[in-house]
Amino acid sequence: MYIHFIEGSAPPPLTLSSPAGTATAGATPASGGATVSGRSGDAADGTWNVSSGSVAGYRVNEVLFGQSNTAVGRTSSISGSITVSGTSVTAGAFTVDLASVTSDQSRRDAQFNGRIMDTATYPTATFTLIEPIDFGSIPARGTERTLEVTGRLTLHGVTRAVTFEVTGRYTGSAIQVAGSIPITFGDWSIPNPSFGPVSTEDHGVLEFELDFLPA
Repeated sequence: MYIHFIEGSAPPPLTLSSPAGTATAGATPASGGATVSGRSGDAADGTWNVSSGSVAGYRVNEVLFGQSNTAVGRTSSISGSITVSGTSVTAGAFTVDLASVTSDQSRRDAQFNGRIMDTATYPTATFTLIEPIDFGSIPARGTERTLEVTGRLTLHGVTRAVTFEVTGRYTGSAIQVAGSIPITFGDWSIPNPSFGPVSTEDHGVLEFELDFLPA
């Protein structure tokens, strides 16, 4: 009763937000639809910074008193950038403030920050691109493409190479990407998240939806 009628359904997986609207000349940059001063709307070359409105977090399946539930925690405290040259993303690095991740349950958050992720010792998660992302040609505005990404992910003090898919969209004034990275907890020396009456799977996903504006 509590899970299905009081706690409610978990938020859906992160995906691309609605396409950005038309920018107004001289407008203040904002997530998802910004004015790009001095830059051609079809030329994405340069550095693009993570902007407000970006979200990252975790999604883990758990069982409470025999009932299935999905635990979701999220934060908007994200920094980083990508570098675009021609038809490739040549560099990229991101940092997520894990101590700011929250879910709909304070007890779960206490476990996450303490025993599970030990955010006092490991306060951030970082990702660094190690292979260029070649998208072949500059996409038409609003077109979505799904591409493979390879980089190094650091969680809980452990760094491992990961390869996963992202879906991206270039609006002419912003770049938007969304995706998820499968995480097997033992690979990053993360303790089993199960506690009390809650048992979890030994894996989950790190999901994200990032909006970029020109530096």
